Amino acid sequence: MLIHRYDGEQELLRPLFREADDSEQQIDTYIDLGTVFVAEDDGEIIGHLQLIARDDTVELKSMAVAENRRGTGVGRALVRTALEHCRQNATRSLLVATAAADIGNLRFYQRQGFRMLRIERDAFEASTGYPGEIVIDGIPLLDRVWLSRDLSGES
Repeated sequence: MLIHRYDGEQELLRPLFREADDSEQQIDTYIDLGTVFVAEDDGEIIGHLQLIARDDTVELKSMAVAENRRGTGVGRALVRTALEHCRQNATRSLLVATAAADIGNLRFYQRQGFRMLRIERDAFEASTGYPGEIVIDGIPLLDRVWLSRDLSGES
């Protein structure tokens, strides 16, 4: 597996962006922004991670791994690459948001050293392009959880 910065048209990665976000409306607002890294295996893109800089803070805006490659370390490798990129660019903090209902994502990010920061209630509504009645692991999709990883003491 090779992870590298993606310099192609980000629109070509839309299927992966859809794996990470259920709102086409939201994807349209950020798909062309920031820096994107991809994981490739035998010439096939199997994952992506998008970073959007905001002063000395960076948001991990979108990340997804092909369903048949989940649980194999691709996501961890993408996050390691993102952390290294942030350190090289003197980023003080890396933020990520995920659904409060997605226990698997919450577990994954905490294992990568992220800590809970805040909850954004009712973030996944029709007004922001999300279809109604999404349920993840038996939990209604309503709130967004923000996590952060402080990089100021890391070199």
